[in-house]
Amino acid sequence: MLDLRPVCEHCAKALPPAAPDAMICSFECTYCRDCATGLLHNVCPNCGGGFTARPVRPAQERKGGNFLGAYPATTKVKHRPVDLAAHAQLVAQLEGIAPEAR
Repeated sequence: MLDLRPVCEHCAKALPPAAPDAMICSFECTYCRDCATGLLHNVCPNCGGGFTARPVRPAQERKGGNFLGAYPATTKVKHRPVDLAAHAQLVAQLEGIAPEAR
């Protein structure tokens, strides 16, 4: 079950459960679209993988009790700003390797 983390790990922008600009990697590191695609160049600073849009959990119960009310988003904040100089080295190492091949 996805945590639906509440903020961008880099800039701390609020990312509520229905945020259309929330991006995650396969380890669920969470960033806003501006940080993920701009500053981070679609390279997760924690694992080197790429980002994809975070799914939105249904806000209302529609089937089987699978909705935000039964499975709420976490309130635990992970704010760990990226060292952009060190990240630039990682981006350079991965240049030319598609996210799905990392």
